[in-house]
Amino acid sequence: MRGWGMWCARDPSDWGSGFASDRISSATGPGPSHRNPWESRWRGSEYLGLLRVGCGPAPEPTSGASVDLLVLPEVVRGKRAALFFAAVAIVLGLPLWWKTTETYRASLPYSEISGLNSLQLRLMVPVTVVFTQESVPLDDQEKLPFTVVHEREIPLKYKLKIKCRFQKAYRRALDHEEEALSSGSVQEAETMLAEPLEQAEGSLTVYVISEHSPLLPKDMMSYIGPKRTAVVRGITHREAFNIIGRRIIQVAQAMSLTEDVLAAALADHLPEDKWSSDKRRPLKSSLGYEITFSLLNPDPKSHDVHWDIEGAVRRFVQPFLNALSAAGNFSVDSQILYYAMLGVNPRFDPASSSYYLATHSLPHVINPVESRLGSSTASLYPVLNFLLYVPELAHSPLYIQDKDGAPVATNAFHSPRWGGIMIYNVDPKAYNASELPVRVEVDMVRVMEVFLAQLRLLFGIAQPQVPPKCLFSGPKSEGIMTWELDRLLWARSVENLATATTTLTSLAQLLGKISNIVIKDDVASEVYRAVAAVQKAAEELASGHLASAFAASQEAVTSSERAFFDPSLLHLLYFPDDQKFAIYIPLFLPMAVPILLSLFKIFLETRKSWKKPEKID
Repeated sequence: MRGWGMWCARDPSDWGSGFASDRISSATGPGPSHRNPWESRWRGSEYLGLLRVGCGPAPEPTSGASVDLLVLPEVVRGKRAALFFAAVAIVLGLPLWWKTTETYRASLPYSEISGLNSLQLRLMVPVTVVFTQESVPLDDQEKLPFTVVHEREIPLKYKLKIKCRFQKAYRRALDHEEEALSSGSVQEAETMLAEPLEQAEGSLTVYVISEHSPLLPKDMMSYIGPKRTAVVRGITHREAFNIIGRRIIQVAQAMSLTEDVLAAALADHLPEDKWSSDKRRPLKSSLGYEITFSLLNPDPKSHDVHWDIEGAVRRFVQPFLNALSAAGNFSVDSQILYYAMLGVNPRFDPASSSYYLATHSLPHVINPVESRLGSSTASLYPVLNFLLYVPELAHSPLYIQDKDGAPVATNAFHSPRWGGIMIYNVDPKAYNASELPVRVEVDMVRVMEVFLAQLRLLFGIAQPQVPPKCLFSGPKSEGIMTWELDRLLWARSVENLATATTTLTSLAQLLGKISNIVIKDDVASEVYRAVAAVQKAAEELASGHLASAFAASQEAVTSSERAFFDPSLLHLLYFPDDQKFAIYIPLFLPMAVPILLSLFKIFLETRKSWKKPEKID
């Protein structure tokens, strides 16, 4: 065997000459088996991007296959390193980045929310029908007691199907009831019956008296009182139960649920062309309300106005609000505003030597005054404003005209969901008796009668549509009857369920369309709580438990709005994609480019080796 001498390049310029001589000697050698092995080493080093310098004893010449085996481990090591980094980036880095940067979205009951749109409400009104002696034939009295159910669907163009169900439980009168109904007047009988009787919210009791009983006037067939009781005149007929049953349904509908009551409650959810503006007058359901009484004195130089607002509120308003305490919390305050003008110039009527405000100018009265009130801007609850306006001396007396040009009897008007304004004119005789300013003592009884009537309308407590030949007893000192409060709770419960259902449906649609909205656990819990409250309220309404149904409906509205208006929903909503690229590119691009280039080079070499396999001799 021929030995090779020591060769070591000390200068880079010697590399080319040394390798050139090796290449020449290899080329002139006896065949391919005598190739210069340094040429193979140089090529392997060049493949790895390095410059290998040979120094030491020259190896013996070997065959081509042996030289390739010397190069193979280093090539494989480079390929394995590139593949390892790529595998770590794909298997570990990419999932870790995806998991740590994904938008957290807690699970929501989308199927249950979708089912709320097809929810069918059954409003059950328990009615106890008590028959006295001789109110129906003896044969019919022997059939007592029994129960009759009357159900009808209320025709409203709304996605919630509402059915009203009157469950009439017929029974005979007890001894104390017979004694009370044999008294001289229906008011006295009602007082005697109300003492031992404790009725649940939403329930009614109808007493059927004999056809010739003196308890009612001869021309009256029924009576509706301030409590949850009514009286219906009986009949001695073989179809007595059917005839009396129809009368009972008429009375029960007037005292509980009618189409107009529910239409007013769902005014915001129904088509605008279906109902008039009167149906949109009531306030929306809320947990609380603020009531402000304001005295406007635009001419304090001429009028020294005094009003006992504290005594009037304590005497007239507070009993009414106490009766409405089940529907919400109330706060009352008052104020006096000087030099507060209406903002509309009244017109002079020469015939009556007075000034008047036309109907078309009334909407323009509120805006200038509202800026002086300053109560609705800082309030979390709906605010009702009741203004008592004492006109200035130059425009006195001042009256309000209706559409026909006739003076309004109360000299007042109200605006839906805002409040009311009453114009209080000073007696003209007061100007002749004393000098200016004239002392004005406001008649609070007359003022509060108007404000209480407006307050009833704003809360949706309208005059009931009583059946024909029905004796109707107005409210007592509280200003509201017990069954009117029940009717208000029925309407508020339906309104709350409609509002909660609409809010949950809108929230589900919003979260389904926009995928980068964060859904935190507390938001999801509020949604689950709202859905459960809606279902519970519907069950309680179907069972006739009005108080618990109203409480559940309030919880449904509160939870749904709390989830819909949660500020965490907007944290990532306005994070555009270009900002994401601006953050991720400087971080991942320097790392990804070498890995991708190495993978691409490995792919090309592998593909080349598959197409042109090396032939080994």
